[in-house]
Amino acid sequence: MLTVPVRQLGESERRAVERLLDLDPYAGAQVAERVAARGLAWWRAEGRVLGYGSRRSLESLCWLGGNLTPVLASGPAVAAFAEQLAGEERLCSSIVGRADAVLGLWDRLSAAWGPARDVRPNQPLLATDAPPPLRPDPRVRRVRPSEVDLLFPAAVAMYTEEVGVSPLVEDGGRGYRRRVAELVRAGRAYARIADGQVVFKAELAVVTRRTAQVQGVWVAPEWRGRGIAAAAMAAVVSDALARVAPTVSLYVNDFNRPARRVYERCGFHPVGTLATILF
Repeated sequence: MLTVPVRQLGESERRAVERLLDLDPYAGAQVAERVAARGLAWWRAEGRVLGYGSRRSLESLCWLGGNLTPVLASGPAVAAFAEQLAGEERLCSSIVGRADAVLGLWDRLSAAWGPARDVRPNQPLLATDAPPPLRPDPRVRRVRPSEVDLLFPAAVAMYTEEVGVSPLVEDGGRGYRRRVAELVRAGRAYARIADGQVVFKAELAVVTRRTAQVQGVWVAPEWRGRGIAAAAMAAVVSDALARVAPTVSLYVNDFNRPARRVYERCGFHPVGTLATILF
């Protein structure tokens, strides 16, 4: 029997949830964005937030929606979340969060939820709060709503390359296209366009009051090796810091050394390590 049971959290505990999310503003950014936008009411949150700890002292969180994301999950909390989830059908497409918690969950859930399509155990989490020390590329700008059709093929290519499956497989890509269009309308998609082709792109996929998290960074294959990525990323970081949030963050696969060098040149520094389990 668990001495501290896991429970689904509701709107009455929102302040406690927000306090925990403020303690881990980078790894918990996606959860923080969803809670800020939709609260904790199950019928409108598009996911559940599970809590570990007493009602007077909430210790850890676990978001369960399209992704499973533990936040500030201690060893006992990981064990408790895993015991709760092992009896449920897996509906999430990934588990992502701080590496120790994600890998601990996977150790306990793999028998019930496996096999995984890919396990990425070491993804440096990086952040910056200062303008980049190199000159931003003035040709990188926010994508206009009229350019969604131009951006979408590049977004599909990035997703397929990064995740290993095409976003067009499920529903013909309609949901993914809506997501791309939403980011464009919100002023959160950036690109450098040359001769009618997207040669660089990136999005602020997650925005909270604490950070803007960059995802979807991509350079067209024929433009790789020309040295455009660092100045392009500098443009994204500069605009995000000036217009969107007090910090910019992202995470990257440890084996992607070219990308890590780009982010280092743009002033990013390590703030932790994430892991991702892909299904």
